Amino acid sequence: MWELSISVNSKNIQIAKFVYQTIKSQTAEFGAVVTCYEEFDKIFIVIGCPMEEQSRVRVVIERCTIKVICNFYKEMYLSENLRLPLHEDISLTAFKKALINFDKETDFYIISKNLDLEKNLFLDSFYYFKLKALRDKWAELITLANENSEFLVSNEAFFDLLKFLIDNLEVCEEEINVFQDENGYFLKLENSEVGEDYEKLSKEGLVSSLIELSPKKINLYCCGDDYTAGFLSKIFEERINVCYNKSLEKIDKFSVLK
Repeated sequence: MWELSISVNSKNIQIAKFVYQTIKSQTAEFGAVVTCYEEFDKIFIVIGCPMEEQSRVRVVIERCTIKVICNFYKEMYLSENLRLPLHEDISLTAFKKALINFDKETDFYIISKNLDLEKNLFLDSFYYFKLKALRDKWAELITLANENSEFLVSNEAFFDLLKFLIDNLEVCEEEINVFQDENGYFLKLENSEVGEDYEKLSKEGLVSSLIELSPKKINLYCCGDDYTAGFLSKIFEERINVCYNKSLEKIDKFSVLK
């Protein structure tokens, strides 16, 4: 049996949960066993699988590790170092998410090049001692934003930079349908199964998800939130189609797709 242990500082419990749940769910079909325990100031995720499934499980672990660094650790880095003039929550959420996803391909390459999945992976140590080049790359982008913070006080300048970042993100989905009802917003990817579970999203969660998925086309079926529709139209421009139906409390998520 092939085994690997991943450790995370106990204060990063959300990272530990994400790693454990992601690897456990995505390696079950390969006969992997994933356990989790806490000892002293660390949380350990231990993965074991048959030797013949080692290569497949390694791919899952590598992808999970890359996603953790590019999302959780990069967001923490931005929060610690980014100094921007105050804007409303939805704008700051969008800007931070755009920075997180900007030039993600290079981030992936740097992490993958330095990642060694042998016996033990100390995630915090890997990030702080092996990925200095990655943090230097992030620092350049943050420095550029911070040095122009006075310029970004203007909403027009702020949105120009935000649109530039979003326009230069890699397209990850061809088409996404967004539905609004009294419970919030719900996403449906073009190729997903009809009848899937929908996760309720706040307006900030919706903006964050759409930037991360970076679709070529967005169909927004809304019933009253002019502000969010206007905000999304401003940052995605011709990539979004807005369909208003203010007379409905709830829009049928399936009939509009027929």
